[in-house]
Amino acid sequence: MGLGHSHNHHGHSRGHSHGHHHGGGGHFHEHHAGGGPDYGRAFAIGIILNGGFVIVEAVAGFLSGSMALVADAGHNLSDVLGLIIAWVAATVAKRPASTRYTYGMKSSGMLAAFANGMLLLIAIGAIGYETVHRVISPAQPDAQVMIWVAGIGVAINVFTALLFMRGSKSDINIRGAYIHMAADALVSVGVVIGGIAILFSGAYWIDPLISALILAVIAWGTWGLLRDSIKMGLLAVPEGIDCDAVRETLSAMPGVQRVDDLHIWPMSSSETALTAHLLMPEGCPDDAFLHNAAQRLKDDHAIGHTTLQVVTGEVEGGTGCG
Repeated sequence: MGLGHSHNHHGHSRGHSHGHHHGGGGHFHEHHAGGGPDYGRAFAIGIILNGGFVIVEAVAGFLSGSMALVADAGHNLSDVLGLIIAWVAATVAKRPASTRYTYGMKSSGMLAAFANGMLLLIAIGAIGYETVHRVISPAQPDAQVMIWVAGIGVAINVFTALLFMRGSKSDINIRGAYIHMAADALVSVGVVIGGIAILFSGAYWIDPLISALILAVIAWGTWGLLRDSIKMGLLAVPEGIDCDAVRETLSAMPGVQRVDDLHIWPMSSSETALTAHLLMPEGCPDDAFLHNAAQRLKDDHAIGHTTLQVVTGEVEGGTGCG
């Protein structure tokens, strides 16, 4: 990918080095102090609160005969495991690059998001099995226990979700944790409503119905998370970045006749890289041109790692994405 292609250059090719905004290079990227926001405290709080609540909710569910509470406890357990995986990934991602892992461990967030999705699929299977069993063998749940326990769950999950809300828009790993907690809060609200309905109507079939609705909520969030993590694992152009618009930005730079071998891919769950060949018959004016191009890509398209190679003659090969 990028500049490692075995292309033949029929003309002068301007080399590129690791430039950091100084010297005559074509590779520029921004430094993120400390590897970005630290969510270690948020993960620790979320794991402790939700881990303790899983035990309380599971015991209360079995004692009260509420399948909805047991299902919600199973969902919460998968989320606790998911939080642990996401926390490990966020920590490992901060490790510096090495001669073996030249990008460091930044892509671990993508793997964590995929693992989270797989955990949710397991939870769907387990809850689905128990729900079918409850439909076949109905039981009378304690509606008041359902209401109080699920109410506590709403408070815990909303609080935990808020801890991850800020980073959920830019990091798929953090978004996975946020989706888990937000979905848990909605599910717990459903259990509260179901408990109230059972209390006033005496319709016990509402309990397995709530379990089925929980399955639908989990499945919806799981599909989106798995879809996005697979796309990132396949190095697809990140969501929100228009490849054609990026090509137009580079093509509009002074002296650029054509853009070849344009590649855009996620380096991590929150960072994007780009490589491209710029056909410039008159040659590259100066290093300021490369700095300006990299800055434009960062400001207009949120691409922080840019490697550009200027060639003055035709280059054999494809034109990249778009």
